[in-house]
Amino acid sequence: MNNFYQLLQRIKNDPVLYLSKPSITCLHLFLMGYLSTRSEIVSDREGKELDGFQNWIQAREKTNLSLSWANIILRRHLVENCAFFEFFELFEQFLKEKDSREIPNENEDNSHLISQPSNRRPRTLYEFLEWIKHRPGMYLGYSSITRLEMILRGYDLARRELGIPLDEQEREFASFQSWIQNKYEIKSGQSWGKIILFFSIDEHEAFTKFFELFEEYLNCHKSDGDKFPALIQ
Repeated sequence: MNNFYQLLQRIKNDPVLYLSKPSITCLHLFLMGYLSTRSEIVSDREGKELDGFQNWIQAREKTNLSLSWANIILRRHLVENCAFFEFFELFEQFLKEKDSREIPNENEDNSHLISQPSNRRPRTLYEFLEWIKHRPGMYLGYSSITRLEMILRGYDLARRELGIPLDEQEREFASFQSWIQNKYEIKSGQSWGKIILFFSIDEHEAFTKFFELFEEYLNCHKSDGDKFPALIQ
C-alpha cells in the first residue's frame, strides 16, 4: 500500500495523535491541509485514491447537494466519531469497487485539495494564514479554530514528510504554543486551539481571537527588526 493509505490507517488507529479526537470533520480538514501542501510543493498525486470518492458517496446516498464527502457521511450519523469510523469502512468498500471497475470522475469535486495559483512559489505559513483569515468559508467551511488547527496540522505533516526544513516563520509559529500557555497560565499539554477555545464563547469567537492573539504574539517579537510581518488587516 502507498503512503497515503498507510497514513489513513495510522489516523484510524490513533486519531488522537493526529486529530486530537476521532472526528470526520477534523479528518477532512487535516487531509485538505496535507494534500494541498504536498500538491503545491512536489506536484505529486498523493491521495489519488480519493479520486471518485466524492461522486461515489453522492451516488450511494442519492444526493445532489453541494456537500463534501465528510458532510454527507456526517449527515447520516450526526455524531462526529461515528461518522469518522464509518468513513474508513466506506473508503475500503469504495477501493474494492474501484479495483473491480472504473469509477467515473466526471464533475469530480476536488474540494479535498486547495488550488494554488500557477507559476508561483509555494505559500509560506503566514500567507496561508492570511488566506484563511480573509476567506474562512473557502478553506474551512466556516470560521472555526478547530478547523483552522486541523488544516495547519495537515500542512505541517506534509512538509515534514517531504523533509522541508522549518523556515523562519514556522520556527516562530512553533513558539506560539508556549506563549499561549504562558498567557493563560495553562500547565497542561492542551493545544493552542483548545486553550483559545476554552476561553472563548464558541468556535467563531475563538477563530477571531486566534488572529488577535497571533498579532499580539508577533508584536512581542518585533524587537528583532520586524522579521515577522503582521498579518494583513
